[in-house]
Amino acid sequence: MERRFEALIKKSIVWRKDPVDFEGSDEYEWGWHFHKGTYECYTLFINGYKIHTYKSLKWHLSVLWHINPQLNQRGFNEVVDIICHRRNGFILFDVPSGLKDTISYEISMQDLEKPPPNKLRKIIFKTYCKLTNIEKLKIVGTLVGRHAISNSEIYDSMLMLHDDKRKITVKSIALHLNCSERTIYRNMDNELKKEKELLNAALWT
Repeated sequence: MERRFEALIKKSIVWRKDPVDFEGSDEYEWGWHFHKGTYECYTLFINGYKIHTYKSLKWHLSVLWHINPQLNQRGFNEVVDIICHRRNGFILFDVPSGLKDTISYEISMQDLEKPPPNKLRKIIFKTYCKLTNIEKLKIVGTLVGRHAISNSEIYDSMLMLHDDKRKITVKSIALHLNCSERTIYRNMDNELKKEKELLNAALWT
């Protein structure tokens, strides 16, 4: 099911926020390489991603609340309704009305000035860079392969492989990050292992 981004666009909702501080980065035509990484980049629903756990749902809604400071409580409730309505294509499960209201209220009480937790990102592609996922993976493998692999690069690679409707394996991740399978095993924590299983399972739903 395709995601109905037009429902968010009609309400002037953004789902991506690029970094503000570009110190220690190199800019390319396709994007930026942050040598030490940045926590400032928020990109939701990239590469065909769909929400498949309550933890992921809360994080996505927290980010939407944070990067759309123009929202009031009513406006945020409408955004929550859009995201939680399964037929809109953003989520893979039904959210009971009472739980949805509770989540919405708890998130709206959060401090807008405090950024939600985020993964460290070293490679950030511009929104309209027009590169294929395979080309992006090659860039990530070339630049990041020179340094230590972090779980953020592994996660990004998993999402790109998933978007290409390919089964995610340690071998395929290592191939595209230009590193050994041992390196992937060493840097893949339990959260990433679970995410890999969920993404692969989603290919058949």
